[in-house]
Amino acid sequence: MTGILIALLSGALMSIQGVFNTEVTKTSGIWVAAGFVQLTALFVCVVAWLCTGREPVTTIGQVQPKYMLLGGVIGAFITYTVIKGMDALGPARAVMLIVIAQLIVAYVIELFGMFGVEKQPMEFRKIAGMVIAIVGIIIFKWK
Repeated sequence: MTGILIALLSGALMSIQGVFNTEVTKTSGIWVAAGFVQLTALFVCVVAWLCTGREPVTTIGQVQPKYMLLGGVIGAFITYTVIKGMDALGPARAVMLIVIAQLIVAYVIELFGMFGVEKQPMEFRKIAGMVIAIVGIIIFKWK
């Protein structure tokens, strides 16, 4: 149950952050806004690190494979694409497409056991669920 609540909170926070970031870009520009987001995230992480376990920073160098360290780079482009998507489509439409893309990519990662994730068998019900979600987006977007 805790995992479900945390995931729901994550989705809500992503939507709110996307709206905030989109509004900030109207004054500052997209890369300034994205950089500010990453900088403030760094500040929060440093404060949280100081208040908690304080694992040695040097352990980051032990991460294998090294490409796993690209999360921050990907995060910068996530910020950029969320801002651009929300600006072009509005929050509801953009978030629906973002969630569908996340679902499809996550399922492909599981199916093929990519990036160290345990490989899962293909299940028709999961494919059907994604198709239903896509149909829901079409209905939602239909004018």
